[in-house]
Amino acid sequence: MPRNEDLTWSDEIVQKTWRPIAFIIGIGLPISYIFYTRVIGKRFPTSGHIPPEAFTKKQIIRGRVVSVGDSDNFRLYHTPGLGWGWARKVPTKRKELAKQTIPIRLAGIDAPEGSHFGMPAQPLSSESKEFLTSMVLDRNIQVQLLSRDQYQRVVAMAYVRHPPFYRLKNVSVEMLKAGMATIYTAGGKQYGNDFEKLKMGEARAKLLKKGVWGLKNFVSPGDHKAKYLNKM
Repeated sequence: MPRNEDLTWSDEIVQKTWRPIAFIIGIGLPISYIFYTRVIGKRFPTSGHIPPEAFTKKQIIRGRVVSVGDSDNFRLYHTPGLGWGWARKVPTKRKELAKQTIPIRLAGIDAPEGSHFGMPAQPLSSESKEFLTSMVLDRNIQVQLLSRDQYQRVVAMAYVRHPPFYRLKNVSVEMLKAGMATIYTAGGKQYGNDFEKLKMGEARAKLLKKGVWGLKNFVSPGDHKAKYLNKM
């Protein structure tokens, strides 16, 4: 090893400046990457910000439900990483939430239609929306990304925990079990990995005549839409 008096000016620069810098970069960059990906996380403000590979991989993301639009859709504020609730806050004002939420269409189910586009509301449409609202509104949930539909909504399976045992429940399955929805069978149907659970949930509601299955003249949401949209 050369003695200090044998070191050239350039050697001293390497030892005193560049080696510490290289060490800091070598340690700092991996730590920064881990901090960003695990602690901060990459947030998707809208459905358009979600990359195609996230749907291919059926990625699971977490977020807070900030509003419920209908019996089978709601808006999610994506909350990646850590610190939500104390270090980071989910906005509550409409102005702050503008262009910052992801519209979610629940996969695998079709719920009674409310009145819109000239269609009258179906029986139990308000009850179905109330059921969904009680399950997810203002709650932290997980969603499994399946696809993006023609309305730029994200078709997804949603999962939520409820007291007292806080088991993770599939929202679509719970809607079916309560008779507040039917299995979606039209084009583009997607069930994730839960088709058997969906079938069991619907079969249980049919057997017990719960919700829509207790109606005398039940018309499926799909048939209801087709009947009125064809008249327009």
